[in-house]
Amino acid sequence: MKTLCLKSIGFCFKYRSFNLLNLFFKNNQMITHIKGRLTEKTPTYVVIDCNGIGYKLNISLQTYSNIKEEDCSLFTHLSVKEDSHTLYGFSDEDERTLFRNLISVSGVGPSTAQVVLSTFTPKETCQYIISADVAALQSVKGIGGKTAQRIIIDLKDKLGKGITTTDIPLYQNNDLRSEALSALVALGFSKKVAEQKVDNILRESSEDISVEALVKSALSGM
Repeated sequence: MKTLCLKSIGFCFKYRSFNLLNLFFKNNQMITHIKGRLTEKTPTYVVIDCNGIGYKLNISLQTYSNIKEEDCSLFTHLSVKEDSHTLYGFSDEDERTLFRNLISVSGVGPSTAQVVLSTFTPKETCQYIISADVAALQSVKGIGGKTAQRIIIDLKDKLGKGITTTDIPLYQNNDLRSEALSALVALGFSKKVAEQKVDNILRESSEDISVEALVKSALSGM
């Protein structure tokens, strides 16, 4: 009986300690950036030596490409779970803000958000969310149709505030884009190349354009 009571007390203490620690990190964001010497760099994580302590930070491919110097400074986000504390690093605040927006959506964890930011640039991610491009988001590993729709519903208005169409193209007729992409893919072009061409044309076009004209214009630039 005494052993059982002691185990129960120990469990309660551990549980309460975790909750207090979680509350502390969540509310105070104790680690907001890290600056130091880069000692290890991979496409998925880096290690930064700061005053003799090596900090491992998970990163996206975008941040990986932006790290050029040995003296490195990254914005951070600390993910706290009962069995782990994981640091994520970002080359700029915009990427970190988008990361935090993504993990605020039910069903999207830090690892999935990291994959999103490795698949698309922050600008492209915002573009796909604002234009309600379910197919583009669903192409990311770990994101199904329902999760893609949930991301769009939760973040479309939030990301659209204060953003002009010159910053991120907002396609008023998403069917036009989809039909043009389908046609180009059927003609044998890769979806990625087709998306780049179609998006560039829609971004630069100041007039209404038909599917036929959009496809022809894209083909002329292939």
